[in-house]
Amino acid sequence: MPPFNLTSLTPVMFVLAGIPGMEKSHIWISIPFCSMYLAALLGNGALLFVIRTDRSLHQPMYLLLAMLAVADLLLSTTTVPKMLALFWFSAGDISFGACLTQMFFLHFSSSAESVILLAMAFHRFVAICCPLRYAAVLTPAAVGKMGLVALLRSFCIIFPCVSLLRRLPFCGHSVIPHTYCEHTGIARLACADARANVLYGLAVPFAALVLDVALVAVSYTCILLALLRLPPGTARHQAFGTCASHLCAVSLFYIPAFFAVLTHRFGREIPRRVHILLASLYVLFPPLLSPLAYGARTRQVEEQGVRSLVCPKSRSLQE
Repeated sequence: MPPFNLTSLTPVMFVLAGIPGMEKSHIWISIPFCSMYLAALLGNGALLFVIRTDRSLHQPMYLLLAMLAVADLLLSTTTVPKMLALFWFSAGDISFGACLTQMFFLHFSSSAESVILLAMAFHRFVAICCPLRYAAVLTPAAVGKMGLVALLRSFCIIFPCVSLLRRLPFCGHSVIPHTYCEHTGIARLACADARANVLYGLAVPFAALVLDVALVAVSYTCILLALLRLPPGTARHQAFGTCASHLCAVSLFYIPAFFAVLTHRFGREIPRRVHILLASLYVLFPPLLSPLAYGARTRQVEEQGVRSLVCPKSRSLQE
């Protein structure tokens, strides 16, 4: 008997179905989605421009902000344009290769953003709890290594998902009930046992998220204890405000991420349309709100960077 040819069972195309049960509302849903995407592009793009053009912002905190903005842009741009094409033109067809590529960069950028948020929590910890060692610990080289760790860890976690999916035969359904390609949704279309894919896709990224959240929680617990020991005053109030904005941005990322992972395993009673709608918003809310939560609370960006956007000539004269 000839060997089973998996290559012949690799689908040429998948079809993204959008939000089940809300197909007639796709056009209306696209309006806020498109508005949020454009606002995310504008906010993160402006933040990157400000940090790139103002040399006084070439410091660890702002370099980490730039990394976060890049991860946010990758997260939203990987998924939203195709999502809008689906909503506007019913263009749900996506090739197998393009679907795997979208899935890889979706999960890769999400994992990288988690590491960057952890690095930012570590930055706040060093700045508040160990200020005398700040310059020695958080050098530009150290920040670069943090970015490299974010890339390498994310690649090592997500690339096996692609390899596992390419080994599966797809001989039946090709309709993905979602607005974008994600690992578990693709694996469940296979006509073979995909438990290894589902288990890896849920367990490994979830464990990485739990580890990151635990370390972020430890960092901010130490920060809170250090702030409570400071005498009341402007510095203490300002530090509390900055840390509060950071925690808001962290919550905006991790809460939807945990919801998306857990509903795949335990959310059978949640209507599918609710899950898909919230999963679609997940790729928009962090990129939309992170520049507001971080950039707007950073006085140096607000005072120098925004001024450089509005009056670039006057800034160059001052220099």
